[in-house]
Amino acid sequence: MIAAVQPALQAPALGRSRLFVVLGGLYLAQAIPSYLIAAALPPIMREAGISRTAIGYLSLLFLPLVLKFLWAPLVDRVRPFARAHRAGWVIATQTGVIGCILAMIPLGPTNVAGILAIGFLAALLISTQDIATDGYAVKQLRPEDRAVGNAIQGGSVALGVVIGGTLSLVLYHHVGWTGMLLSAAGFSLLPLIAALAMREGDAAPAAAAPRPSIRAFLRRPEVRTILWVALTYRVSEGLVKAMEGPYLVDAGVPLNQIGYLSGLSAATAGLAGSAVAALLVRRCGTAATLGLLGTLRTLCFALFAAHALGAVVGLWPLFGAAGFQTLIRYMEIVALYSLFMAVSSPEQPGTDFTILACAQLVVYLLGSLISGKLADLLGYGALFGLATLLSGVATVATVRLLATGRPGQAAR
Repeated sequence: MIAAVQPALQAPALGRSRLFVVLGGLYLAQAIPSYLIAAALPPIMREAGISRTAIGYLSLLFLPLVLKFLWAPLVDRVRPFARAHRAGWVIATQTGVIGCILAMIPLGPTNVAGILAIGFLAALLISTQDIATDGYAVKQLRPEDRAVGNAIQGGSVALGVVIGGTLSLVLYHHVGWTGMLLSAAGFSLLPLIAALAMREGDAAPAAAAPRPSIRAFLRRPEVRTILWVALTYRVSEGLVKAMEGPYLVDAGVPLNQIGYLSGLSAATAGLAGSAVAALLVRRCGTAATLGLLGTLRTLCFALFAAHALGAVVGLWPLFGAAGFQTLIRYMEIVALYSLFMAVSSPEQPGTDFTILACAQLVVYLLGSLISGKLADLLGYGALFGLATLLSGVATVATVRLLATGRPGQAAR
């Protein structure tokens, strides 16, 4: 039974409020440079005359996020500094990321090869930092505070979108490439204060202690159950999200309105959705929350399909569905990550959590990868209809899996 296999984690070394502040700073530290690269650089490069094909190569920078589970045991195993385990990883990687930002200054926005090389190194460092931060959160958060911790992560990501993405674009417009990158490096330096405030109570492992590994993760049957949840729950989302923008364009929505819709929904959903999801998980449990969110997501996808097939007309229903599914996406991440924390072993928290997080990301990206081809072959209506069907099946399967294993008791 999943509720019985999660060993009691050690008592958090930090006060509750202080821990929340530290986690907010740690997640903001990786969000700012992430969205500088993912949200600000593509339009800047396009304005500088770079081809869409070349800009598309920036998607290669997502590879470390998908593959980071391969070196997660190393992060759990190795202490960069004698007295600082995960804090040492955060300080080392964030310092490297700031160096990467500064190294792009002499390149300018037209040096695609240079930006890709430095961006890939930055992505490796950010992914490694994420392993350490997630492992720290799993170790320090009390079971009843996991949802709050993941809500803080969602809010920090939303703030990172604003600082790293939106603000960087504004700064580029006013002060240029160098001023923008210097500002981004400065903003990325501030969250290092959070790393210095980390307090870890885990001592160096004894020689006879089991070594963190992927094999140790796979040996636990209850974790394999949650791995199935990670691989199925979001299987439909990439199909819709990747084609949401193109469909809005083909429906006659101007680009500036799409930009406002995307930015506003991300900022508000990241804050409001994360907070509401944390409340739902604490009051109703993970299984009930994921069931509710999956049902609402299915209805959103059905509205997209109905609009594409002509059964629903007008743009406002479309705007509502697009904004609401963004809200749902932030909320379900809080619920899923709370579940992943509940089954992560205290001996290798970064490894266990990272494997599960990568699994749900892989299926999301696979759906995004094939969505365009399916839209060309079948049309938007059939694509969104397929996503609706998959979403409903995945929701039912997830609720049944969690009911069988009773993980909600561990995730509360």
